[in-house]
Amino acid sequence: MKNGVWTLLTLAAWSLGVLVGYGVSSYTGVEPGYFQTAETGSYGAAAGTGATEGISDEYQDYYKGLTETE
Repeated sequence: MKNGVWTLLTLAAWSLGVLVGYGVSSYTGVEPGYFQTAETGSYGAAAGTGATEGISDEYQDYYKGLTETE
């Protein structure tokens, strides 16, 4: 085939992929507050709580100390 046909097919496939990806992401977007939840290893905290499940108070204090600025 000619290069023009391959270019046209590639652009059409790319455009279709972008449109389908955008359409899917509008239904499955990131929940508000997702990046603000606390996570430690494979344990995560619920969206409304400040505590992380599965780790002791000692480790919670350690992880809080890592994020504090002097």
